[in-house]
Amino acid sequence: MPSLLHIDSSADLSHSRSRALTAAFADAWRARGPEYTVVRRDLHVDPLPHLETSALHWAAADRTADESVSDAAEQLRQDVIDELLAADVVVIGSPLYNYTVPSSLKAWLDRVHIPGVLVPGPDGTPQPLAGRPVVTVVSRGGTYDAGTPTEHWDHASPVLDIILGTALGMKVHPVVVSATLADRLPGLAPLADHAAAEFADATVVMERLATTLG
Repeated sequence: MPSLLHIDSSADLSHSRSRALTAAFADAWRARGPEYTVVRRDLHVDPLPHLETSALHWAAADRTADESVSDAAEQLRQDVIDELLAADVVVIGSPLYNYTVPSSLKAWLDRVHIPGVLVPGPDGTPQPLAGRPVVTVVSRGGTYDAGTPTEHWDHASPVLDIILGTALGMKVHPVVVSATLADRLPGLAPLADHAAAEFADATVVMERLATTLG
């Protein structure tokens, strides 16, 4: 059965644009038929701990003699890796928090970016997720258009593209919405209509991707 791994990281459980877009994807995925299943991981509601030790950056065989990892931490990392490997398609929602991904999502990324496991190691280990589709949703409260002073301030999109696309070899389908705080910050109020239209367009894109990927 085709399986979707649906990941959210926004701390806003009521008005989050990233959550709304990943939910639109998951709903359209389920609508394809009862065999289209969804595995849910909410990194805000049920957060992963940050790495207990730097040894978790490495596969067990690549750790030095003085590096040790508890059985519980080892098993948790393996559970996260297995969950990702089992997915035919992945959708990830990330708000832009202080210009990068939420720390809850970073904790998940730290558990899957492992040389010699999901990332090629020194011996040229293949990427088991190569070509696997992942849809990344980045919702940005402000605007970061080309030519503006904040053009390069979005440090979430590059992180997701580098880790998921370059390192893990997945096929990244990025979806970005901006000015999501236009209804809250007076300085962004003139962009409210543009933000609403962009969100509507993004919803259509998410629904289309959900019916074509996997």
